[in-house]
Amino acid sequence: MSTVLAAEAGDTTARNLTITLFLVFVAITLAITVWASRQTKTATDFYAGGRSFSGFQNGMAIGGDYMSAASFLGIAGLIALYGYDGFLYSIGFLVAWLVALLLVAELLRNSGRYTMADVLAFRMRQRPVRTAAAVSTITVSIFYLLAQMVGAGALVALLLGIKPGTTFLGMDADTAKVATIILVGALMIIYVTVGGMKGTTYVQIVKAFLLMTGAIVMTLLVLAHYKFNLSSLLGDAAKQSGKGAAFLEPGLRYGVETPGDALKTFYSKMDLLSLGIALVLGTAGLPHILIRFYTVPTAKAARKSVLWAIGIIGTFYLLTLALGFGAAALVGGKAITAQDKAGNTAAPQLAEKLGLDFLGGDLGGATLLAIIAAVAFATILAVVAGLTLASSSSLAHDFYANVVKNGQASERQEVNVARISALVIGAISIVLSIFAQSLNVAFLVALAFAVAASGNLPAILYSLFWRRFNTSGAVWAIYGGLLAAVVLVFFSPVVSGAPTAMFPKHDWHWFPLSNPGIISIPFGFLCGWIGTLVSKEHDEDKYAELEVRSLTGAGAH
Repeated sequence: MSTVLAAEAGDTTARNLTITLFLVFVAITLAITVWASRQTKTATDFYAGGRSFSGFQNGMAIGGDYMSAASFLGIAGLIALYGYDGFLYSIGFLVAWLVALLLVAELLRNSGRYTMADVLAFRMRQRPVRTAAAVSTITVSIFYLLAQMVGAGALVALLLGIKPGTTFLGMDADTAKVATIILVGALMIIYVTVGGMKGTTYVQIVKAFLLMTGAIVMTLLVLAHYKFNLSSLLGDAAKQSGKGAAFLEPGLRYGVETPGDALKTFYSKMDLLSLGIALVLGTAGLPHILIRFYTVPTAKAARKSVLWAIGIIGTFYLLTLALGFGAAALVGGKAITAQDKAGNTAAPQLAEKLGLDFLGGDLGGATLLAIIAAVAFATILAVVAGLTLASSSSLAHDFYANVVKNGQASERQEVNVARISALVIGAISIVLSIFAQSLNVAFLVALAFAVAASGNLPAILYSLFWRRFNTSGAVWAIYGGLLAAVVLVFFSPVVSGAPTAMFPKHDWHWFPLSNPGIISIPFGFLCGWIGTLVSKEHDEDKYAELEVRSLTGAGAH
């Protein structure tokens, strides 16, 4: 009886600490947003933070934008459950930054003003290209928003101890998830409409600092538990995982070899390759990452910000090794999957275990769990704010100002439309997230990466590097890649025909791979090439001007 009461007291303490820390973080970030709103007077301030951020500040903000809940919770969970194969996500996300640095960061910053479409439309017909870019940006952003907000609902219900049959403030688990989604959606709308890019950037900087601090503290505690002996940590993780030596070798989740079924083995290996391609190439086409390059004053600062981002993100993904293997060793695979089948709670469970061992029993465990939970909330809030800003900026600047108003809109009108767009996109995301709670979050994130790499990236690279590229090619690349990614995922085992599918009781799949990247990305490039060749439009002088501007920054802003 006393054990049960102690457990209930520990749960109540953790719940109260989590709520308190979450409210403190929200209060701080809202104060930052209100302060930033007083500094936001022009369109440049709203879209690009007045181009006033240093390379280090922007690098921190990029890190805050990039290290989403999927990174913190998802990758730690994948490593905890699948060992070596889980770490492949970390490698893919990190290598993707080399593509962003080498191919797009500086050139994009020099060539555009506020959005990705500024670069694409520079030497082409404005209306069709900007419309296509706005459609693609909003599609990628909303899928990403759904993933974050659905994850927020599940995370809150889990960390507040709301399970089927229990209530919190009179709400059952499902009602609490809906309330959380509405709260997160409302906060992200406030961050964007009130603070613009300045407010959002400072929120992301604060979040990146909190996330890195939390990850470093947990890593040090894990290593201290094993007296900084990595061999003991890995050995214990393999033992507790229930998979043995296979836990530390490739092939547990991806590239699985099925004896006697060569075709199934082939598809598994192709799926791994497809996922890798999408992860590595997707980052350079993500709209909420691309707009961050416009917030710095010079091309040199853009390069510095990406280098800082690589350092911050690279360090974080190395820390996920300790978090993932530490969770496998100290919490155990069975305990993790008992709490969450996908392993998304591995990091919070590890925090609770470390608090119990190092910080004085139940209270210490509850405290560290509450801190890590608050960091996870901060992560979700910062990422959804960045996504909302990217999509509302594209709708206002690309579609309203340059398509509807044909370039005749004033700065004040643009910013007002951007704020209204943030409200509308936020409301749509809230409604869709409420209905999408049963959907697979990983599916939504993978689709966002696939769409970005299939449609946006071919158009960006062709525009920057191919002299012959034209309006028809840009429109074909964006719509072709977008449709290919969406159609292939819809007819893949991710949606139907598998026990883990979105609709497990139905089967209409004919595409054997879970990730469409290996088909849809080359298809996007092919569509851009064919679309260019079928049109006679060609402006040599405009390309020469774009080339000089992208390489030197002359006349950029």
